[in-house]
Amino acid sequence: MYSLSSRLLISVSVLLLLFFGATIAVLDTAFTEAGEQARRDILDGQLVALLAAAEQNDNGDLELPDSRLREPRFGQIGSGLYGEIIDAAGTVIWRSRSGLGLELPTGVIPDLGNHLFAREQLEDTTPLLTLSLAVEWEFDNGDARPFVFKVAESLDSFEAQVAGFRGQLFGWFAAVAVTMLLAFSLLMRGLMKPLRKIETEIGEIEEGHRSSLSNHFPTELTGVARNMNLLIDSERARSDRYRYTLDNLAHSLKTPLAGMRALLSDSNNEVFGDRFNEQIDRMDEIVRYQLRKPAASAADNLVLQPVPVEKEVSRLIEGLRKVYHDKAPRIEVSIEGGMQFRGDTGDFLELAGNLLDNACKWCEQNVRISVVPSVSQQSIASGMVLTVSDDGPGIPDDAANALLQRGMRLDESTPGHGIGLAIVKDIAQSYGGTLTIQKAKLGGAEITVSIPPIASPKL
Repeated sequence: MYSLSSRLLISVSVLLLLFFGATIAVLDTAFTEAGEQARRDILDGQLVALLAAAEQNDNGDLELPDSRLREPRFGQIGSGLYGEIIDAAGTVIWRSRSGLGLELPTGVIPDLGNHLFAREQLEDTTPLLTLSLAVEWEFDNGDARPFVFKVAESLDSFEAQVAGFRGQLFGWFAAVAVTMLLAFSLLMRGLMKPLRKIETEIGEIEEGHRSSLSNHFPTELTGVARNMNLLIDSERARSDRYRYTLDNLAHSLKTPLAGMRALLSDSNNEVFGDRFNEQIDRMDEIVRYQLRKPAASAADNLVLQPVPVEKEVSRLIEGLRKVYHDKAPRIEVSIEGGMQFRGDTGDFLELAGNLLDNACKWCEQNVRISVVPSVSQQSIASGMVLTVSDDGPGIPDDAANALLQRGMRLDESTPGHGIGLAIVKDIAQSYGGTLTIQKAKLGGAEITVSIPPIASPKL
């Protein structure tokens, strides 16, 4: 009973049983009543015929000559049609030849001038339908005496007809019910096909052969398929987010580790301990930021405390100078005074840190970073335009989009994971921003991250 098809078939079978049962009962009642009414009409005609054939004999009594009877069954023994006349004393003064040897039941005597139909039985329990009429017969001499004219017909043939009709009725309706159930079963197979399709596609998704449910479903199942796809996409995004977080964590720790390695080579410096602890603190901050990031949303980030841009950029540049001390890149900084980033500190460090790290890695000698606000009217916090450029080999136009994909790198010989720009793009998009890549005036690549301002609510 866990199958919808089985439940529907059983429900339809019960409904058909109730409906056809009621229909059979109605038709049987209608057929029986119509048959009885037809026989009453026939008996009424036979009674009128008896009244018409009755006459006064020479002795002054009432008689009914057989020659005057137009119904031949009255003269056939055992024909099933009987007639008799009873006088006021209850004596049978005439009985049809068909009733020879039988004793018709007297029954109830009707009132004078009234017809009375009744169901009675012979001594052998043969059912009869009887019609009696009490009349007052006026003779030639002026005398009037009461008589009861009675006709009766055996119901054996009628009940046999009713039984045959019932058998046919049950047979017909049984055939119709079976045909309808078969047709409904075939129809259910077609109607249940979309559900079986959903089941098959979900199995294919579990096996990895399909990424989502198709869109070709009936209107009633479109919402189910859509919500299922949303759930699948949500779970897939959650899985990707945790995977990206681990990638981001590994990528973010790369720069502090390089800085620690540089400090270890300069361990005789008197400020070694402070710098080393600074790198450890930064690693701890990165770990905590990356681990809380999957549970955070862009809306949560936008209501955090403002981040002092100049201070954080200075920290990043100081760390990068240690990482790339052999290359000693010249980093030019252009930050508007008092510039603040409205968002999470870790997000800003990811944005600026990844771009500066890539620029220092690929530059010949010069790196430039510029941070200016993107102020809009009716805003509660200005946006930010962060631009980092270098004098390196640059990025070809046809490779710019590929570099924004995780794991894509132009030079496999250079150390790295190939996810820095992908991280920057993801963070920028989480704040409603964009990332663009173009050729810099220095000759290398220029990457710009634009974060829009936060609009103030309308009063």
